[in-house]
This record gives sequence, C-alpha cells and structure tokens, in this order.
Amino acid sequence: MPILQLSAAKGPAECEQAVKYSFEELLKDAKKHQIEITILEKTETVYGYSSILLQLDQAHLIWTKTWCGTIQWTFQSKIRPNHKRKNWFVGIRLFDDPQTLPENDSIVFQACRASGAGGQHVNTTDSAIHATHIASGISVKVMSERSQHANKRLAKELIALKLAQKLEHAHADNKQAMHQQHAMIERGNPIRSYKKI
Repeated sequence: MPILQLSAAKGPAECEQAVKYSFEELLKDAKKHQIEITILEKTETVYGYSSILLQLDQAHLIWTKTWCGTIQWTFQSKIRPNHKRKNWFVGIRLFDDPQTLPENDSIVFQACRASGAGGQHVNTTDSAIHATHIASGISVKVMSERSQHANKRLAKELIALKLAQKLEHAHADNKQAMHQQHAMIERGNPIRSYKKI
C-alpha cells in the first residue's frame, strides 16, 4: 500500500504554505487522472501544513512516482513581505514497502467511530482504530477502511513508518547542525516548479 508524504521538512512557514499549494495541485492532477486519494493524516499549521500523509492504490504507482522529489514554489512571502527569498521547497516521498514492527513491540488498539464525510456508513460502526505505540508514545487514528482488521493493519504500518522517520531524523540530527538539516530537501533540482502571484 503506497503512502505518499508531503513535507515542509524544517523549512519556514512559507514552506508550509507551499505544502498546501502542492497538495492542491496534486489533488487536481489526481482528479484529472481519475485517481482516488485517501488522506491518512494532515499536520495543519497557521499557514498551511507541515506534513500530509496520503494513501494511494498500488495500481497508480507510476503516476504517484511522478510526484516524488522536490517541488519548488516561487512566490513573494505574505508572511514576511520584505523578505528577499522567493523560492520555497516541498519534499514528496513515497513509502511503498510495507513497514513492519518487531513482534515484541506493544501497541494498544482502541475502536472508535469514524467521523467526517463518508456517506451513510460513517458512524454506524466502531470501525475506526486509535492505536498507540507504548514504547515511543506515537499515536495514530485510522478510519480509511471499513473493517477494524484493515484499519489495525494500516495503523501498524503508519506507526512503523513514523518510527522509521523518527529514527532517521534522530540520526540526521546527530550528524549535522540544525541549519544543515534544512537541506534535507534537495534544492536546485525540482521535479516541478510553480509560481504563485
């Protein structure tokens, strides 16, 4: 099950705006290609999103990969109007291999009702799952599938993904200074470029 992450990394608030703009463009492109996307998680900020996790069908993996890499947005900052910088970057990464947790890792699952749009089947059963990884405290809520079993499986994969990212960031933080961390997004070689007026 491919999971696509849009991220501002450690970029400033303008990069969070750029994540929002990139997400809008991705949704437009998905609609054009008749591709269904499920939003697994959005980390909303005042200016946009610091991160968005999306679930896509395996059948659309080729299309998904056309969005992977760095997206450059060029616009004058409305947050800091006198700021000279006009280029803002978003990282898009695909996690297409199933993530697995060690067998001895404890996860607490709690069934809950799904919320939000979804038609007549939403809120009729406790199919949504709230899962917490005891050792790390990482918590996710999954309601994209109709069965508890499928949502539990997806919750495990998301927790494993978040653990891997946490370890990756901790390793990078040990190797580089904070300002170098911002370079996690490759600049100067974007796969797409947009201008916002």
